[in-house]
Amino acid sequence: MNLHATAPRLARGGKAIYGAPLGILMLEARFPRIPGDMGNATTWPFPVLYRVVRGASPERVVLQGARGLLPDFVAAAQDLVAQGAEAITTNCGFLSLFQQELQAAVGVPVATSSLLQVPWVQATLPPGQRVGVLTVSRGSLTPAHLAAAGVPADTPVMGTEGGREFFRVLILAEKEDMDVALAEQDLLEAGRALVAAHPEVGAIVLECTNMPPYAAALQDALGRPVFDIYSLITWFHAGLRPRRFAG
Repeated sequence: MNLHATAPRLARGGKAIYGAPLGILMLEARFPRIPGDMGNATTWPFPVLYRVVRGASPERVVLQGARGLLPDFVAAAQDLVAQGAEAITTNCGFLSLFQQELQAAVGVPVATSSLLQVPWVQATLPPGQRVGVLTVSRGSLTPAHLAAAGVPADTPVMGTEGGREFFRVLILAEKEDMDVALAEQDLLEAGRALVAAHPEVGAIVLECTNMPPYAAALQDALGRPVFDIYSLITWFHAGLRPRRFAG
């Protein structure tokens, strides 16, 4: 008898790519994606898979309601799953419109929008307080977008359309460079306007996936918890790869 024999070690196959269980559907854009932006791979403390959906410009998705783009997003999501993704997210909160369709098409968990956090955050707040939403475009965030993410229709919302930099660069694509300080100021001004108009707002959810770089400054300025796509996706990933505790 061989007392030193060991059981065979079997590695499982079936995927093209390993070690990156989260797939991110990206809009087609040219603006800078600084650390903290969803499209900057250094943002994430874990590997991710990216897929750019051609033709899905920010203007088309945000200002035009992503009309005609569902088949392209479904195909891109299915491709990510075929490569090895075990869950799918997107890099635009306005894609909440596709939440149910993508769930049905890919057969893995899907989190299309940071807005999905609104009901969870609301459940944590004291009586009399509400969640407020900051979005890149208040005029484009329709009741349909909110309903698809389970967000009450009367949720306080403020946009950045009136700013000098953030909306112009991300949505109107007026230039490829971005003044980060001006972009931050746009968010701070929108946040202050939100809580001034709705003092009952006790926490804020950032719709736009380009807003996390400014979340800490916003929390400092408003003294309220701020949630964004980073908080959603790190939670999402924790379920895909739970921490293993020693002992």
